[in-house]
Amino acid sequence: MPSPLPQPVADYFAASNASDLLRLERCFADNAVVRDEGREHHGPKAIADWHAQTKQQYRYKTEVLDSRGHSDAVTVKTRVAGDFPGSPVELEQRFCLSPEGITALEIKPCQ
Repeated sequence: MPSPLPQPVADYFAASNASDLLRLERCFADNAVVRDEGREHHGPKAIADWHAQTKQQYRYKTEVLDSRGHSDAVTVKTRVAGDFPGSPVELEQRFCLSPEGITALEIKPCQ
């Protein structure tokens, strides 16, 4: 069983699985950046747009498998299942946090 996630990270996964873009946007600090599939998305609005496009394309759900870290950084191992070749896949999602929310998220395949 994974250790409890910091609230912004838990909110991010809940919003993602519910496709709640407004709630997802609120998880991120104004200067946040997401790195995924070789691209960067800056700011809550651009991050929500990226998420909406990715959700529409792949129709995926994320399951948290494990987590480690502390209050300002956490790495979460996830299983992502959806409409894409090789589904499901395990991904490592690295979050950096501040009092304002998530400041960075990097998503990459588990090694």
